[in-house]
Amino acid sequence: MQLGLVGLGKMGFNMRERIRRAGHEVVGYDRNPEVSDADSLADMVGKLAAPRLVWVMVPAGDITRQTIADLGDLLEPGDLVIDGGNSRFTDDEVNAKALADKGIGYMDAGVSGGVWGLENGYGLMVGGDAEHVERAMPIFDALRPEGPREEGFAHAGRIGAGHFAKMVHNGIEYGLMQAYAEGFELLEASKLVENVPATIKAWQRGTVVRSWLLDLLVRALESDPELDDLRGHVEDSGEGRWTVEEAIKHAVPAPVISAALFARFASRQEDSPAMRAVAALRNQFGGHAVQTAGPTSGSGSTQS
Repeated sequence: MQLGLVGLGKMGFNMRERIRRAGHEVVGYDRNPEVSDADSLADMVGKLAAPRLVWVMVPAGDITRQTIADLGDLLEPGDLVIDGGNSRFTDDEVNAKALADKGIGYMDAGVSGGVWGLENGYGLMVGGDAEHVERAMPIFDALRPEGPREEGFAHAGRIGAGHFAKMVHNGIEYGLMQAYAEGFELLEASKLVENVPATIKAWQRGTVVRSWLLDLLVRALESDPELDDLRGHVEDSGEGRWTVEEAIKHAVPAPVISAALFARFASRQEDSPAMRAVAALRNQFGGHAVQTAGPTSGSGSTQS
């Protein structure tokens, strides 16, 4: 099967290789000429035989929207576009309608696997018409992990369902990572536990908290046992925020995912205005000691 792949970054580059290993032809386009198989988006489309299948794997937002709009001007009726980036699910209906007006099909695909997907395969969650899913199945089968299809691939529902499922997946990921991180910090703070990396490594087999994320934490600790080489500054891709917004919209309690998202916000503050306010209030009502921005500390404390 032939595929056009737009975006050959950290994931797209490895996806191209995995699909090729499965025996398919991939014509990749990237703005970086060192990795691109085509000189332009138009050149990539020109190298594909109709009806074409094009997978978009570029950063979510304006870049994805513009790329899909450009493809709408280049492709022909009967062609099919898959957005495999981390787009917000609300973009999918808009993209699908714009392409449908030109006779071009559209699907959204949530893709999980990161930089390890080349060897391990990618978990796939797809939204779109059943006929489009069936048409692209050889590519999905090439990308997903080995084993039963249903353990690495899901036709989640109609347009938007794939990205919605991936959004929730990433929200869960936020919570899992935060739990491991808090456990690591508590072990580090204890005077009883003398070998934190060994303790966490012992959780990898037989325990109820074993997971691939735990394996990755063990890997990180092997190279930096106290993680001193890193700053505790954590960005978010947007999907955690979207998950919390949807939880609010549907009145679904999501305290763990919400707390994990807010913890990321806190990680970016060198000095928290909110916690300064808490310190000021404790000083006002109870005379509790505060640390000032200058060389001296605040007044003594009384109990309340």
